[in-house]
Amino acid sequence: MDQVSAAPVLFLLSCFLGTVSGLLSKDFSECKEFFYHGIPPQGITGQEYQPICQKFNNTYRFATLYHRNHRVALYSAYKVSLLKKTVEEEWMFEPQLNGEGNNAEMQPLKKSDTFDNQASLQDYDKSLYYTKGHLAPKQHLGTTDDKLATYTLTNIVPQRGGSNAGTWNDLEEEISKNKRSCTGEMYVITGTIPFESNSKAPSVITKMNNKVYAPEYMWSAYCCTNFKETGGGFFPTYAAVGRNYPDSTDDIVPKDPNVRGTTSGYDVKKMPLNDLEAILKEKLKSSEKITLFDHDCRAN
Repeated sequence: MDQVSAAPVLFLLSCFLGTVSGLLSKDFSECKEFFYHGIPPQGITGQEYQPICQKFNNTYRFATLYHRNHRVALYSAYKVSLLKKTVEEEWMFEPQLNGEGNNAEMQPLKKSDTFDNQASLQDYDKSLYYTKGHLAPKQHLGTTDDKLATYTLTNIVPQRGGSNAGTWNDLEEEISKNKRSCTGEMYVITGTIPFESNSKAPSVITKMNNKVYAPEYMWSAYCCTNFKETGGGFFPTYAAVGRNYPDSTDDIVPKDPNVRGTTSGYDVKKMPLNDLEAILKEKLKSSEKITLFDHDCRAN
C-alpha cells in the first residue's frame, strides 16, 4: 500500500482506537440520560472541569463533573432508584484521568496505589478529619452494578463524619422518602462548594493530605418529572446546602447553637432551587447564570 492510499486508513484507525481507548470527552454527550431533558447544568465553565461518564461493566451508571486542579468532583448527577440490594465496598479509580490511552472503565483500586491527578485511598487514610463522602450514594441507585459503581473515588469527596453519617445522611434519607411520591423520573445533582482562597480555615482542613481539596459546603437538588400532590412543597424541585466545616460563617447555612454532639455545626438548610443556583453562581465565581435543570425542571 502506498503512502497516499494508506493515509485515510491510518486516520480512520486512529479514530477507532481513540474511541475504544476511552479518551476523556469534552461533554456529557455519551451519558446525557442522567440530566433532565438531557441537558447538563449551565453556567459552570472552565478548563479545570472535566466531564466523566462513569462507566462500570460496559454501562454508564452516572455522570460526574471533575475538578482537575482540586482532584475531586464538583458534582455527580444520577437518576434515583430505590431497589434494595446489598453490596460490599470495592474501591475503584478512573483510569481515563491517568492517560489518554487508558480504559474508559473504572478499575479496582489497591491500597498501595497513588496518583498525582486524583485521590487515592492513602489520601483518606492519612486524614484526621475526613471520611469518604459519596455524591451519588449507593442507596439512591438501582442495580448491584449501579451501586458498586458509586465506589469510584471520582464520586467521593472529603466529608466530615458529622455531616457524612449525620445531617447529610438524613438529607439522603429524605430524598429517598420523597422519591416514593415522585411517580416519574427523579434527577439528582449533588455537589460541593470549595473553600475560598482567602479562607481562614487551617490548611489541613481546606486540603486533605496537602493534595485533595475539601469542600466547605455540600449541596444537592432534585427534579421530579411527575409526582403525587402532597402539599409538602417538595415538588417538582427540592434543594439543600449543608455545612462541612463547623466553623464556617452563617452567611449560607445558619448554625443552630442548640445542637450538641457529633452533628453540631453540620446543619443542612433546605431552600428553593433558584436560591441554591444563586449561591453557586456567587461561590463558584461564575460570570453566567447557573441553571441546574433545564427550564427549572418544568415540562416546557
